[in-house]
Amino acid sequence: MNRPGVGIYGLTGCAGDQLVILNCEDRLLEIAGQLDILDFPLASSERNRAARLDIAFVEGSVMSARDEALLHSIRGRSDTLVAIGTCALWGGVPEIGAELEWLDMCEAVYGPRAMGYDSRPARPLSDFVTVDVALPGCPIEAHEFLDCVACLTRGDLPVIPRYPVCAECRWQENGCLLVEKGAPCLGPLTVGGCRARCPSLGRSCIGCRGPVEDANVTSGLRTLEEKGVSRSVARLKVETFHPSSPLSARADGGDS
Repeated sequence: MNRPGVGIYGLTGCAGDQLVILNCEDRLLEIAGQLDILDFPLASSERNRAARLDIAFVEGSVMSARDEALLHSIRGRSDTLVAIGTCALWGGVPEIGAELEWLDMCEAVYGPRAMGYDSRPARPLSDFVTVDVALPGCPIEAHEFLDCVACLTRGDLPVIPRYPVCAECRWQENGCLLVEKGAPCLGPLTVGGCRARCPSLGRSCIGCRGPVEDANVTSGLRTLEEKGVSRSVARLKVETFHPSSPLSARADGGDS
């Protein structure tokens, strides 16, 4: 049986999700044995830019015409496109301030050269192409990537968690930082899959994995306010990693 042909790419972003893949360490050779990695610019200068791909993994958000052209090219020659990371799914941290006048911000940084600079507000991959699988995280979790590879090589789609980080806190038998300690934790509003890493270390969830489906934003924000977090600060916390998501819209008062 032929190994699936794979490409791993980054648009505008920090390359953190690709580094997670490279840092799979003892599993990396096993992954390489399961896949025919045809194009992985971060890992190798030997590239096949025209190869037909069974699976394409793409991180980062679309922030330029070049990003958009590359994404359409990848989608056009891929059977399955996997968006990896919060930037690819929601726009991520780079999307903060997207409601501001982009040209004004560019001019503040680049001066008169701003008009010719290939830059635009961050947007997720799904605004431009069909995304078949979405792996959340900032960065993604290695175990979820490995599970995704295993499923796709079998011809199945991976099961992505639909429960909040709070559920994983309970499984880890953690005390609730929000209720018991009054910490501004976003676990009730954030999709699980990280095994509650931050709360397990006594740190509040900051929502980096993006919004959980059917999150009760009104109740979550009310609880934060009861713990001394102002509505405006709570809204900013919710919007940090996914400013234009439905959850952020509800944080602005859409479901109040």
